[in-house]
Amino acid sequence: MSNFLQIDLHGHTADSAKRQLDAALKHLAPDVREIKVIHGYHQGTSLREVVRRYRHPKIERKLSGLNQGATIFVIKGD
Repeated sequence: MSNFLQIDLHGHTADSAKRQLDAALKHLAPDVREIKVIHGYHQGTSLREVVRRYRHPKIERKLSGLNQGATIFVIKGD
């Protein structure tokens, strides 16, 4: 049983990153409570902005930590 998922968006465009996030959340296992989205920041902030502005009903909140290249989605419990 896993309660954590990691998605790496390196190399994606803004549109393909959104599609990747949509697909991951659509098929999310019921026990997943946290998604670490790796978007990077050395090559610019466009993917980070896409991730941080992204909205989905399953996301309770987003956390930005010391690592500027990743954002954590906290998933709503049932």
